[in-house]
Parts: sequence; structure tokens; C-alpha cells
Amino acid sequence: MQRRPFICATMATLAALAAPAAFAQASLQPLKLTLNFLAGGPQAGFIYAKSLGLYEKAGINLTIEEGRGSATTAQMVATGQTDVGFADAPAAMQLRAKGAPVKIVAPILQTNGFSIMSLEEANIRKPADLVGKRVAVQQGTAQTTLLDAIFKTNNIDQSKVQVISIDPSAFVGTLIEKKVDAILGGADFQAVQLRDRGVKINEMLYRDIGVPTVGLSVIARDDRVAKDADLLRRFLDVSLQGWDMARKNPAAASEAVNKMFPAATKEQIAKQLDVDLKLMCAPGAASFARVPDKNWQTTFDLLTQYLQLPKDKPVGDYYTNDLLPAKAPAC
Repeated sequence: MQRRPFICATMATLAALAAPAAFAQASLQPLKLTLNFLAGGPQAGFIYAKSLGLYEKAGINLTIEEGRGSATTAQMVATGQTDVGFADAPAAMQLRAKGAPVKIVAPILQTNGFSIMSLEEANIRKPADLVGKRVAVQQGTAQTTLLDAIFKTNNIDQSKVQVISIDPSAFVGTLIEKKVDAILGGADFQAVQLRDRGVKINEMLYRDIGVPTVGLSVIARDDRVAKDADLLRRFLDVSLQGWDMARKNPAAASEAVNKMFPAATKEQIAKQLDVDLKLMCAPGAASFARVPDKNWQTTFDLLTQYLQLPKDKPVGDYYTNDLLPAKAPAC
């Protein structure tokens, strides 16, 4: 009985200590980021910044969830199912052209890393070599959406290429087992997996075969851009800091991704990130997230010419630089 006052005092002390932390957490502004796909190197900057507590210091309680393709993520942003998304720029632009209120607010990868991969022995070295071949795609992804542009830019009759939709988890195995001749994927994802298995591949990067579009970008709804500008500015400022820190310490960034999303190994993530860091600045770019005007125009021209993006609005309608920090990390 004599120990009860001590126990009560201890519990009261613990409660008092916990109260400020609980209050601080409650005072943070919630924000949900939906990624374009499974977490790995292409998303490392956000995850590294979160692991270091940088968002919390900026007053943001950030939740990060994995995605199921850029088109799906963009649709979730448009319908308010998530606050901000990480999606390929053309996928977001196509959705906006259909009336969805989504806008690009920060291109993280200023050029895309999409590629067409095939076994070296298949001898597929140029787009014309795809004629008569089986090409595996995943519906809802930006690289699939842009395949038409590849065909048209390279004067390929699409009817002479067998395009097969399969589950992305089967991509690598399907190619290795020669059930298809080529797959559409990412130089920072499936190509890394294939080489990790000792498979020799040929790889055609979209940017080298006529489709050098702006890549993975942060997108938000128009109404959020207007009413939550301060929150989004803080989010983007911290995010770009996270990407800069990932550039300077890729091993630590890879470890942070693995700890939060352990499906991929640190080694795989590091190899992915090595590819992505080379895509963060387009030729002529001065800083992170500020794509040169000519690159935006090239993206716009490709989409209007090959993917029926309307020409009634200028390319500037699809993105804004207004939320970017004045001093973003230099390229």
C-alpha cells in the first residue's frame, strides 16, 4: 500500500513527459504522398527525408504509400484519394487534358528512365527490330502509354507488334523464360533486377529513341495548389533537400528505403538510385525540379503529336514552378 503514491507519481510524470510529444505530433499538418509504384531508388529522396525527421521539423506529418502505376496515382490525386502524388509527367498531363484538376508542381526526374529490354541473344537493338516480336506491358503505367509514341516516331506499324499485358511481378521471369521477346520497364528497376540475375540484356532508353519526356514528378490538385500553397511549399522544399542528401549519401538513402519498405534489398535500391540520380537534371538545367523550357516543349510536342494531347492550351497550363523553393539544390 505504501508504494501506491510512488507508482501514481511515476505514471503522472510519464504522462506529463508524453504530453508534449503527443501535442507536437497532433499539431503537425497531415499530408499523404502516393508513390508511382513500389518503393525503391526512384522514391529514395522522400523516404530519406522522412527517416531523418525533416518533414516533422517543417511541421508536416507525412504518410508515404506505394502506388500501382503513374496513371493510377494521378487518378487518385484527381479524385482526392491522396493529397499529392509522384507520377510520370505525361500521365498527369494526359489526365489534365481530359478535365482532371491535376498539375505538376515539381519534376523530380527531369527526363524519363523508361526502356525497352530484351535478352541480348534476341538481337533487338533498334525499335524496328520489334516488328514480329512479343512485347510485354503493364497497363496503367506511363511507359505503356508512351509506347504509341515510340511506334509512330520510329515509323513502326503497331499491328505488326504483339503487345501483351501482364502482371508487373511477372515481367522479369517472363522475359528470362522467353515467353516474350521484350518488356517495357525502367532502367532503374527491371533492368537492375535482370542484371542482378546475371542476365545479359539489350536496352533501348526512350530518351534515346525519340521520346525524351519529363519524368517522375510531384503532382497535386488545383484546389490544393491554391489553398494549401504554404504546406506544399514546405513539402517540396524538404523533399528536394532529401533528394540532395540522397545524392550526397546514396548508401544511407538506400538503407532508409529498405528499412521503411523492406521488399527490395539495400543493394538493389542503391543500383536503382544510381540510375535515377543521373536523370534528375536535364541538359541545361540549373537546379533540381526546374526543367528547361525546351524540355517541356519537347514533351508537349510529343504528346500532342502522338498521344492526342489537345493543343488548345499551352504547355504552361500543365505545370507550375510557383511552389518551388527560391534556392533549390543546384544540378
